[in-house]
Amino acid sequence: MSSNRSLEIGTGLFVLLGFAALGFLTTQLPGTKLGLGQDAGTYRVTAHFDNVGDLKTGAPVTMSGVKVGRVATVGYDTREYKAVVSLAISKDFNRIPDDSWANIETAGLLGAKYVGIDAGGSDSFLADKGQIENTQSAIVLEKLVNKLFAAFAGNKGGTKEEAK
Repeated sequence: MSSNRSLEIGTGLFVLLGFAALGFLTTQLPGTKLGLGQDAGTYRVTAHFDNVGDLKTGAPVTMSGVKVGRVATVGYDTREYKAVVSLAISKDFNRIPDDSWANIETAGLLGAKYVGIDAGGSDSFLADKGQIENTQSAIVLEKLVNKLFAAFAGNKGGTKEEAK
């Protein structure tokens, strides 16, 4: 009876540990606002995009594959009719040239969206409440597939060279 009881206690502790690990991992997802390290040492920069795809608050901001910050907010500017993305950049990365490019990129073929920054060559740097002027919107896979099918449908009849 005693070995049965210790097996049940061990199983219960294992399940409890599993739930604790799941709870911790849930707070670390980019789409949640439950992250453990909130805006401690960051400065804010905004960027306007024609299309952000499904970019979520909390998504990473990277430069050369290194995480330099996170997406603080995603909103919409009714005057410019563009999406406005606020980036919380770590103060450790305070020498980002102000002529840099911000791109909406995808992790893998169908992965989550994130913001990638390509450094410019300016001698002046982005500061708190600054703006990244150069942006490239998200590539929407559905639009690319539609264009591909339209191109194939347009070539269906063949060319004049093939007819000869």
